[in-house]
Amino acid sequence: MTMAGELVTTDGQIEWRGLLLGEHSPYAGRVLTGWDDLPALDDGSTPRAQQPGAHLGQLLARTRVLTWDAQLIPESPDDDAHWPQYLAALRAVTGIRQDEQPLVVQLAGVRRLMMARITARQIPADQQYTWGYPKLGLEWTCSDPRRYDVAEQAATTSLPSGEAGLSWGNPEATGGLSWGNPEAASGLSWGAPGSTGDITAANLGDADTHPVIEIRGPVTTPRISIPGTDLLLEYGITLAATDTLIIDTWAGTVTLAGQDRLGTATARSIPEGSFVLAAETTSTVSFRSADAAATDASCTVRWRNAYW
Repeated sequence: MTMAGELVTTDGQIEWRGLLLGEHSPYAGRVLTGWDDLPALDDGSTPRAQQPGAHLGQLLARTRVLTWDAQLIPESPDDDAHWPQYLAALRAVTGIRQDEQPLVVQLAGVRRLMMARITARQIPADQQYTWGYPKLGLEWTCSDPRRYDVAEQAATTSLPSGEAGLSWGNPEATGGLSWGNPEAASGLSWGAPGSTGDITAANLGDADTHPVIEIRGPVTTPRISIPGTDLLLEYGITLAATDTLIIDTWAGTVTLAGQDRLGTATARSIPEGSFVLAAETTSTVSFRSADAAATDASCTVRWRNAYW
């Protein structure tokens, strides 16, 4: 199974559901519209009463719509006879589907990913069609208007725990501390370092990004926060060592073994969709719990740099 974007190797290429479009393919792209444009915006500003101007409101991006105009042009004269198969392959990946799929585009040396679904397909049956060079028109609609790095980033931490420290030995025994041999550079063993319970997550893009958070037990009342902000997620749930709680902050879902656990959010937990890694910012994500002592629980944060 190929990963999204593996087929894309140069500028002017698009990968959609395992089919390569654009440069070095039979599907010669002409124009891609909407990729570098800002998506349509909802402006929450309201007019000032009996004054010019408006009270500034929040700008919220709508869905992003991409349109691609192209023409089927076999790559060599020997390939002309295969154009019906190329057209059939295009139809097969541009039918009506309810779910979104990865769409990868590379332009100006930059490769980005969006989740999209086909909302229009045009293949006019004109004279060029009968000659084997049909025009093509595709439209994708992306419910999330942000563009992302193809590579996903991830970081994991356990609950905070102190260092083991030095073993001072038994004062009633004659051994005590072993200071080691300076010539052998063995020295003292200060113990294994502890865990801070914190993750450093850098979003290098110019748009806020929504992470996916995985919490593995055993843990009681797990809590995820970004210190210095009001961003906090907390769940009144006890996870066994075999349990993994998955929090998808963009989808706004909290699941355990595929079952909804959104109702376990505590009163001080914010809506999942409000928990973001801010644009052009390195954030500290802290993992805590109500356990009296650190357990073997872990927290993994996954995210992609996001761009408008």
